[in-house]
Amino acid sequence: MLKKIFILSIISSFILSSCVSKKKITYFQNDEIDQSLVSNNYKTIFKPDDLLQIVISAQELETVRPFNLPVVTFDVTTARATGIPQQQMYLIDSKGEIDFPILGKLKIGGLTREQVIELFKKKLDPEYVKNPTINIRIANFKITVSGDVRLPGTYTIPNERITIAEAIGLAGDLNISGQRYNVKVIREEGNQKKVYTVDLLSNKTFTSPVYYLEQNDLIYVEPNNAKAQSAATNQNTGLFVSIGSIIISLIAVLTR
Repeated sequence: MLKKIFILSIISSFILSSCVSKKKITYFQNDEIDQSLVSNNYKTIFKPDDLLQIVISAQELETVRPFNLPVVTFDVTTARATGIPQQQMYLIDSKGEIDFPILGKLKIGGLTREQVIELFKKKLDPEYVKNPTINIRIANFKITVSGDVRLPGTYTIPNERITIAEAIGLAGDLNISGQRYNVKVIREEGNQKKVYTVDLLSNKTFTSPVYYLEQNDLIYVEPNNAKAQSAATNQNTGLFVSIGSIIISLIAVLTR
């Protein structure tokens, strides 16, 4: 009798542990969406360590040539340029500045793309270039997804616009054991790390300040308690379970 009870309890525990409520895994099921708070106006804000590609264009090509310097490599023996010239990149330093040809030091950290374009136009027109067109792109825009996801890693984003849902999609979605109601987004703001918490089960995700990710954001997904406890067990757990099973079996045989 005792043996039957033991077997039934093991089977019941397995079945119960295998069942996961849809309420714990289905995204965007809770809360109504407040449409007045939903915004699709995403603005890129430049930060230190951003690597920028800046292209100045105008009708008179000669006037913009000094501002579009190519990067070339030189052969040591012949001192001649080799390979295909690449577009010059500009790294924003810790002070939020770049060193641009002719114009010198420009403070652009903390500015939006529109503000930086306006700054360039004021610096260039009309002294250097008439009616310039400025194109700016972040060459190293990336986000990192780590924790309890299928494909953790760092992802380069070519168009500088990505939502937290899209980032999780890039990482292959959360594992079934990932906590969907407690997703962390770590963002650098004003030389400080700020942690936001996102509940992916709620439609309030769409109005979160981190719904649109910024460059270098880190998304971390915590595992649920069952997985955390499982990871915390030592290597002897299997041995202890086997010994316990043998002892229970012996008791069952002796008490028949």
